Amino acid sequence: MNKKNYYTYSFPDSKCLVVCGDIHGDFNLLVYKLCVQYQMKDTTCIVAGDCGFGFEKKEYYENIVKRNNKRMNEANNRIVFIRGNHDNPAYFDGQTFIHKRFLAIPDYSVVNVCNHAVLCVGGAISIDRNYRKYTWDQNIKKNDRFGHHVGTDILSPNYYWEDEAPIYDKNLLTQILSEYDIDAVITHTAPSFCELQDKANIDAWIKQDISLITDIHDERAAMDSIHDSLKEKDITIWCYGHFHQSWHAFIEGTLFKMLDIMELYEIR
Repeated sequence: MNKKNYYTYSFPDSKCLVVCGDIHGDFNLLVYKLCVQYQMKDTTCIVAGDCGFGFEKKEYYENIVKRNNKRMNEANNRIVFIRGNHDNPAYFDGQTFIHKRFLAIPDYSVVNVCNHAVLCVGGAISIDRNYRKYTWDQNIKKNDRFGHHVGTDILSPNYYWEDEAPIYDKNLLTQILSEYDIDAVITHTAPSFCELQDKANIDAWIKQDISLITDIHDERAAMDSIHDSLKEKDITIWCYGHFHQSWHAFIEGTLFKMLDIMELYEIR
């Protein structure tokens, strides 16, 4: 990994690149799928957000690494995590959670693997954010009644993080594109012309959250801006999660692939 204004990662020992949809804290299950169920070896797996970082104390995630290191080392596999809306962004700073086999990487990281230069950008809007904030407040009050202190530092457990939205950083993206021939993109959410587009399933949340529809629009608009900046590049594939369904379509020569929860897809 070399740090410029952004992070780059190179995995020359990997022979296979797969992308995984949301895992929502099922780290051990993902390791099992890679190493046991599918017997993958020499594989880099990139999780397209909603990994599950932040709901537990940091020690919990360190123990997951310890529990799975032997299996991952023997298979020469690694898992790279991109920030979702159900993740504490503090874990994705390029320093807080970096291990040989498990890495949580910052937005606008470039992953060089299997002859691909992959741009990774996380973030999205939680449609249930008001519920999550309310539930966490109730949790704090319950703990206060029993004399239990709930931490307030940046890595303390929580159910919601205000800085969850994706960011379009034009200057940084321009720099990256001048230095790398990006040919693959992995994000948590997707441009507005991709599925899902039907908002009928979130009507109830919109009624409870007056600014939700505007923030969702801005989320997709940020992805549109990233897409527009990449038009001069030969982007063969763009993978994303977030919507808990599976879908794909070729649009202007790019395969857009939406991944369901725990769905794996190999980028060749």
